[in-house]
Amino acid sequence: MAVDLEPLDKALETAHLPALAAAMVHLTGDAGWLRPEWRPTYTPLSRSEIGVPEDEQSKIRAAAKVAITAYLTGETPMAAIPAPEIVRQMMSFVAGSDIPDGYGEFLTDELAIGGHSSKDPDWSTPELKAAARRLNVLVVGAGMSGLLTAIRLTQAGIAFEMVDKNADVGGTWLENTYPGCRVDSSNHIYSYSFEPNHNWPQHFSTQPVLLDYFRGVAARYDINKNVRFQTVVEEMAWDEARGVWNVRLKTPSGVEHVEANAVITAVGQLNRPRYPDIKGRESFAGPSFHSAEWRHDVDLAGKRVAVIGTGASAFQFVPEIAPKVASLAVFQRTPPWGFPVPHYHEDVPDGMNWLMEHVPFYDKWYRFWMFWMATDGLLPMVTADPAWNGPPTAVSELNQGFREMIAMAIAAQAPDRPDLVAKVIPTYPVGGKRSLLDNGVWLDALKRENVELVTDGVAEITPTGIVTADGKARDFVVIIYGTGFHASKFLWPMKIKGRDGADLHDVWDGDARAYLGMTTPGFPNLFMIYGPNTNIVVNGSIIFFSECSVRYILGCLKLLAETGSAAMEPRRDVHDAFNVRVDEGNKLMAWGAPQVTSWYKNEKGRVSQNWPFALVDYWRATLAPDPKDFVLTKSAELVG
Repeated sequence: MAVDLEPLDKALETAHLPALAAAMVHLTGDAGWLRPEWRPTYTPLSRSEIGVPEDEQSKIRAAAKVAITAYLTGETPMAAIPAPEIVRQMMSFVAGSDIPDGYGEFLTDELAIGGHSSKDPDWSTPELKAAARRLNVLVVGAGMSGLLTAIRLTQAGIAFEMVDKNADVGGTWLENTYPGCRVDSSNHIYSYSFEPNHNWPQHFSTQPVLLDYFRGVAARYDINKNVRFQTVVEEMAWDEARGVWNVRLKTPSGVEHVEANAVITAVGQLNRPRYPDIKGRESFAGPSFHSAEWRHDVDLAGKRVAVIGTGASAFQFVPEIAPKVASLAVFQRTPPWGFPVPHYHEDVPDGMNWLMEHVPFYDKWYRFWMFWMATDGLLPMVTADPAWNGPPTAVSELNQGFREMIAMAIAAQAPDRPDLVAKVIPTYPVGGKRSLLDNGVWLDALKRENVELVTDGVAEITPTGIVTADGKARDFVVIIYGTGFHASKFLWPMKIKGRDGADLHDVWDGDARAYLGMTTPGFPNLFMIYGPNTNIVVNGSIIFFSECSVRYILGCLKLLAETGSAAMEPRRDVHDAFNVRVDEGNKLMAWGAPQVTSWYKNEKGRVSQNWPFALVDYWRATLAPDPKDFVLTKSAELVG
């Protein structure tokens, strides 16, 4: 079917030209598109400035129009896949700088020009196919990571059952329905590498769009047939004699018991709302709810509303509700850092989506550019300098400069409100807590006449409102809690008993640890996705981490099959040495600074959430399990 070329000129105006030039190498087979004068020079925190003169940009568009027209009209065929050395040149060209040693293979894998990663476990031999059919896996959670796991298990031919406490797939994008809810990673990298969407309506899509994406993926891979919805894992216990997990489920029809050779948890870190420990919280007479459990039956129009908390959720829903309420008091303990992202709420131009759909490889190179820019570029900005002797508001000279740049951007939004600016610029280092994306709507909301930002601590909640530490009482009709989640309570409230009846939560004692965030000694064949120390702060997308984890877990299942083992668990010394490295790494990051408190740190004061190293380090560590890292047991029979 012929492609309508009328949108081409408009599409070229919206193109990211370095990605377009790389796509033209594919179309034409000519590496001459990688001209030095067309190589970009990017400006930090600017997405549109590529440092190429306008006349040269016009030349790129004109030449691309000729090549695209010739291809889409059938005049010229697609050229062969470029040689690896040319692909490496293309990566450096799009990145605007030479790709460092050690990153080439990593980025080639992420780019996946051939359509899939060459590093995925191979289950194609007859022996492995037969072994796969003997495995039986339970997956807990049908959100982003759970769906990914289900797809990879299906492709490997491994039988599995999935359970989820909700009535549908989607995880966090099903549960969080508060006004303004949206992703804070660009959709072109917050999506599966193998399931691109060429029709994202916005650069950072809203909750309904993301839910539709994950529902669509589940439908394309026919995942729902394997899912038991509204089903909760209450307890699981390892049966040493038989080499299986005995799992107790709470289902709509009652309690059931199932068995599995392996359990893969995909329950996320931010899925159990946390309410603050405030005197009198239960006494409030009006409606009160957590943002993750939004009460759509409560009409906020014309009401006096209080919001406790100024984290990621409040940053999104406060600007949405502020124009509707009679008055809004926002109670802030510590302000968030907001990185300036002017296009945070902007639509993706139609022309860009046209290029994604019709120009081969443009989508891959555009995603590559976004991935590279988000990979490790900001990591040095939040890395601590042990010799830093400056103020505690920063952890290094680079961090101090980064702080000044972002503080200036925040202050510029309210030049006539120095009183407000003083309240919203944090006193902790950039990167110390979760940083948000800021296009100005947050301060616009706080500047409204009907909005008050309260920085005095909340002392008590009464039946009619809130009393602050200074003794002032304010009356409200509705209270909304934007107070986060029980992030450090990994796998809670599931009860998990491993070898010799050891309780996982007792073993962790409030300080969850795992090897590569996935496996724990004494708990065979229990694999975690988004487990301890696998959260990322300023580099990349969590979907990338999940894809790395799932590949590794499938590799573990393959190792069981290849060796005829019934169980595997990490060696204690390997597990402990890994955690020592992680702890030392986190101490050298802004979020590990002693003057910083956040949900990144658990009740012991340890950073149990974050990965402190480069993305390439996690990618390399999770390519495949090293048998020497594990204790393999062959005594039990696999469940058929």
